[in-house]
Amino acid sequence: MANKQLRTASDGEQQMADGSPPTIHPQVFQQTVNQAEMAISITDVHGNILYVNAAFSRVTGYASDEAIGKNQSMLATEAMPRELYQSLWQTISHGEPWSGRLVNRRKDGSKYLAELSISPVVNATGEILNYLGMHRDITEVHRLEYQVRNQKALIESVVDAAPVVIALLDIDDRVVLDNHEYKKLQADLGMAEPAPMLMSAVRASLELEAGRGRGRRNLGYLFLDREVRLDPPGGRSPRWFSCSGSRVREDDGAGDALLTGQGRDYLLLVAKEVTSLRAQQEKVRVAALQVLMADEDRVSTLRESLSAATFRIEGPLNMIASVVGMLSRRKGETDPMSVALADAVSAGQQALEDLRSMIPGDTREKIGPVNVNELLRDVFDLSTTRLLAAGITVNWKPQAMLPALQGAPNKLRSLFKALIDNSIEAMNTRGCRERELTVASSARLGGIEILIADTGPGIQSAHHLKVFEPFHTTKRGGGHLGTGLSSAQQVAAEHGGFIEIEPLMTRGCRARVLLPLHRPA
Repeated sequence: MANKQLRTASDGEQQMADGSPPTIHPQVFQQTVNQAEMAISITDVHGNILYVNAAFSRVTGYASDEAIGKNQSMLATEAMPRELYQSLWQTISHGEPWSGRLVNRRKDGSKYLAELSISPVVNATGEILNYLGMHRDITEVHRLEYQVRNQKALIESVVDAAPVVIALLDIDDRVVLDNHEYKKLQADLGMAEPAPMLMSAVRASLELEAGRGRGRRNLGYLFLDREVRLDPPGGRSPRWFSCSGSRVREDDGAGDALLTGQGRDYLLLVAKEVTSLRAQQEKVRVAALQVLMADEDRVSTLRESLSAATFRIEGPLNMIASVVGMLSRRKGETDPMSVALADAVSAGQQALEDLRSMIPGDTREKIGPVNVNELLRDVFDLSTTRLLAAGITVNWKPQAMLPALQGAPNKLRSLFKALIDNSIEAMNTRGCRERELTVASSARLGGIEILIADTGPGIQSAHHLKVFEPFHTTKRGGGHLGTGLSSAQQVAAEHGGFIEIEPLMTRGCRARVLLPLHRPA
């Protein structure tokens, strides 16, 4: 057998020259086992050692002649419970392999953690002849495992104790990890995952900045102190967060990714609530806004009064001009009465032109990104006194996060204020017992929809379009939405949108405002 030569078969399998299966000399097995890096021992059925390899001696400190003849229990320590050894012997004595971790003792008395596997060796009839034991020292591996575990627990403790919202998001904005502050935010807002909403607002802010020529950056991955606003439903106060985000890379632990360097990207979102600071700033801003809006209301009232005066004067003046024309045709242009009336008409037209020139023009306002929810909240703040005096309950239903709209903020405030003021006037009448104002905002494809509904007497369908005509009013007839809505409709039109009174209302009135995100050029 030793002289037989190996040859390679055509199918790639090794066979002997005479066609018999290949064999390996027993000495090869012995050398292989003896040179293996795994500590190997063979015992009899009582655990007495019959053979150990060189690795066994290196790990335990026992030379081969010192170990052979001794019982395997010489490696046992009092650190392991007796029940574990009993379970081990019960398993292998039934012919089943056992694997696990044991604390062993070396020859010098030092302890180490062994990862051990014991397999029964049986004959053809299934009788157990020996036990094959293989183990390796995993003390350092175990220490590193616990070091990683402890560091992970420490990091989680620090993250959970941090007074800021922290969430780890995958590329689809799904939350992978979060902390206690994030869970508190979920409960406070009553929503499953606020993180994607915060990220949508941050990306919108970055895109607007890029559109203004400040340079396009890696949107959603590198940003610092981006302030966003959330508007909870139910009339609750808005909340502001300063958000920062950084890219986190996780290497793929799969075996086939060892050489390819594959991995996954995550976004670490950190959001610090700045509501208290912003609330103080908002008080100052709203106070300044009240002064500004009061001035604009005075100018608007003056403009409307002068426009109404010219409108009312122009009618009779045109009638007089027609009469002058008739008299001139009948009695001639030299008739004293015709001349006097013509002079009066000319003087009246000049006075009318002078009056028109006194009408204040529209203030040119800078166009920029606006938060519609913020504008509506401004109007609520400005109308608080009137709402309380009329005993009106406000049902505020905003979409928590709206995309930014390009527009003129003061003009849009005036638009919403005109609608809300008319709703207040409609409900602040005798006989109107239920007084509730409902305002809702939501994003639509390419735009924002605002619904303003009241429980007043409503508007007859015949007046749904007339209420937007200049100087038309239905207030005397018990309706509402009178003068002022023509300018509101004009503001909506300037922004590429419209206002409509929704039909089929069983009671009250509901105005629908639709504004596109981008104002027409």
